[in-house]
Order: sequence, then structure tokens, then C-alpha cells
Amino acid sequence: MNDLVRQHTALGTEDLEWLHLLVSEWQLLSDLSFADLVLWVPTRDGTRYVSVAQMRPNTGPTSYQDDMVGHLVPRGRRPMLDAALDEGRIVREGDPEWREEVPVRVESIPVRREGRVLGVIARNTNLLTVRTPSRLELTYLQSASDLAQMIAAGSFPFPAEQVDMDASPRAGDGLIRLDAEGVVQYASPNALSAYHRLGLAADLVGLHLGKITAELAPSRGPVDEALEKLASGWAPRETEVEGGDGVIQLRAIPLKPKGTRIGSLVLLRDVTELRRRERELITKDATIREIHHRVKNNLQTVAALLRLQARRMDSDKARGALEEAVRRVGSIAIVHETLSQNLDERVEFDDIADRVIAMVSELSPGRVTASRTGRFGILTAETATPLSMVLTELLQNALEHGFGPARRGRVEVGAVRGSDRLLITIEDDGRGLPEGFDPQRAGNLGLQIVRTLVVGELSGTFDMTPAPSGGTRVTLDIPLADPEP
Repeated sequence: MNDLVRQHTALGTEDLEWLHLLVSEWQLLSDLSFADLVLWVPTRDGTRYVSVAQMRPNTGPTSYQDDMVGHLVPRGRRPMLDAALDEGRIVREGDPEWREEVPVRVESIPVRREGRVLGVIARNTNLLTVRTPSRLELTYLQSASDLAQMIAAGSFPFPAEQVDMDASPRAGDGLIRLDAEGVVQYASPNALSAYHRLGLAADLVGLHLGKITAELAPSRGPVDEALEKLASGWAPRETEVEGGDGVIQLRAIPLKPKGTRIGSLVLLRDVTELRRRERELITKDATIREIHHRVKNNLQTVAALLRLQARRMDSDKARGALEEAVRRVGSIAIVHETLSQNLDERVEFDDIADRVIAMVSELSPGRVTASRTGRFGILTAETATPLSMVLTELLQNALEHGFGPARRGRVEVGAVRGSDRLLITIEDDGRGLPEGFDPQRAGNLGLQIVRTLVVGELSGTFDMTPAPSGGTRVTLDIPLADPEP
């Protein structure tokens, strides 16, 4: 619509926003009218109309099989459009049109904003299936007529009301028509069923909707009065009401076809099952986060016990092995701590990498500096847990074997995130690889862990080569089955 309006018409930004607001709401008018709607806007030179939007009803057959958006019609070809635009009134006179052997009743509704007519809505009703209307259909048609008059007067839609139309109730979900005092004149079967789930035992017709809604909802003190006002239809608002065994979503639309409020439409939908499922998901999410939190606490307990055991060791070799185990356990604990704070099983691995780097750097405080470049991005828990251990082992290996107890230097972790792969490099300027070293066959425990995790769990590749700086470069190439959102 933006492109068509800017290309063909002289409407400004605020006028275009009004048309967007109208189009976001006019599914209701289409459903209540059992009719197709096409929005026509006069072109910049005033000689033609351009159709900028179209809506088909959910409650009846369509009058247009083809998409009308973008069509241009010369002024004078459709007199009812001209009359509605020039005179600023709803035009209904005229005989039905025949389209592919289908009779169609055509009406024109001017779209007014701040006293100016911006365009015209052509309302097209397929008359092929017309029958004696029921009470529900009569209520629909009368409500559609009131809304059409409000559009022509510029009082609908409501600029201050922001409605999520995907989640908002529709006419078919449930409809209640109120008089000016808030008393129910008509309630559709779906609306009555929804109120029965709240605990209502009687019929709705003749009851004051605001008062009965406040009685059915749990007592909430001062909020009861606001709920009573809203359910009475005094202002355009949305809310949810929970009571008995059900939850219903309400949307009130005051009807002011001639400037004075004559009543209201209340659209409602039974969302009991939807809210139950949402609560189940929230409970499951909370349970998963609690599990990760407890796993993290247990791992930290294990690390503390290993640390205590290491202090009691007389052998330096045994003490070093236990301290390595502490760091391995700690790297897994970091991942579970991060997962305990998320709503899903995905983590921002850059934070984890920085914490692992800081943890391992404690092995050589002040002698070897470690840093990170690039970004890992968001990873699943299945990838993050083994990768954190791999990073721990490789950093620990670089500090212990690349520099020894006295040598100074640096270690840099680089990450390049692609669409489906993650390339990681760990480069140091230490003493380098020994003569004849084969990373695929080296037998120390750390490299065995790295090979097992990278190849076995991550389905990636692992290599160690001399670095240009004279140290060692480790390269990891890991496929990502789940791309970053």
C-alpha cells in the first residue's frame, strides 16, 4: 500500500498512517457485512482511482476472485465512487452488478480523516446465497452499518487504541451487542458459551454485561470498577477475564454512528485452552532452568571437592591432574549457569568463551595474556557444552606446554561465524610444536579429549600447525546444524 499511495496519490504521511490503521481494523467490517472491501484512493491529478487494499470476508462468499490491488479506474466509470468522494456520504442506491453470473450489491463508504475524505471503500456483497437473515446476521449487519457511518464520519478506527489484530478476537469468535447503558441486546452462541465457562448459569440477554463480568471474575478490589466499565463498552479497550473454569479475551468497541454513543460491540474469544498451554510451557521452561541451575551447583560442588582433594596431595603430578579436572568441570558449569538464565536451550557463547579464557588464564597470572577476536554467536546447548571443554583443554595445553613455568607471551582465540560453520583458531607465540609432532596421534589426555569431542560430538575437524609467529596454531572447523536467528 505504501508504494501505491506514494506513486499515484498526493496523500501525506499522516494520511497514509490513517489508512494503515483502517486496514488493520477492517476485517471486522468485512465479516460483519458479509462483503468484500476494496479501498480506492483518487490519484494525484484527480482523474482516476487506484485500489490500494482489499479484504475478503470470513463469514460469506467473495465477490472478487481476482486480486484488485493496484488496479486503476478512470473517474466517471463508477459513479458511486464519485458520489461518495464528492459528497462525503455513504452511497447505496443503484441496482446490483453482475460479475460472472453472480449478482453483487455495491456500496461506497467515504474514508474521512479530520474533515477530509481520503478515499472510498467499495463494499461488495455476493447476493447469490442471500436468504432470510437470522438474528445473528441482522445484528452483524446493523453493527456493520454503524461502523460504516463511523468511518464516513472519521470516528473509526480509534487512533489511540493499538490492537494486535492477529491475537484480537474476531466477530466469529463471539459477539455481544450492548445498548447505551451496557445492557446485552444480543449475544452470539459462541459468546454465550464463553460466559458459561466463566460460571454464568443464565442467558446474557437483558443483563448488564459490566456488572455480570465483574461478578464472575475473582475479586480484585479497585480493578473491579475498571473491568465493569470496560465490559460495558464505554471505551475502546482490550482485557482478559478469568473466572470459573475459563479465560475469555474481551475487546470493546463503542458505537457512535452519529457522534453520540448508542451502544457497543464486545468481541470475545475463549482463550482457556491457549492460556493453559502457555502456563504449561512457562512451567516447563522454569523447570528446565531450575535443572540447569542445580546441575551447575552440583558441578561446582564436585569442583570444590576436587580442589580440596588436590590440596591434600603430596605428589605434584597428582595435584596437577586434579586441578585440570577442576577446570574441566568448571567449564561445563559455566554453560549450565548460562542455560539457567535463558528461556531456551541456546546460549550466547561469546560470554562463555570469555569466562573460560579468564578461568584458564589464572594458570599464569601476569605472564601470558589471553584474548578473543571475532564472535561465536548463539549456539545450542548440544554444541556449547563440548565446545567449552574443547576450548578449556586447548587453552590449558597452550599455557602449560607452549610457555612453561617462566616464559611470557600471548594466546589469541579467534572465531569466524558463517551461515552453517564455525571456524575457530587458537594461536600462541610460545615455543612451538616438538619435532615430528602428530596432533592426530598425540597421546596426552587433553588432546585425546579434544579429538573425541570435536570429531565425535561436534562432527568437526581439528588440526595443530606451526604459527607464523613461531608458536602454535590450532584450527577447529565445526558444522552448525542450527543457524543463528
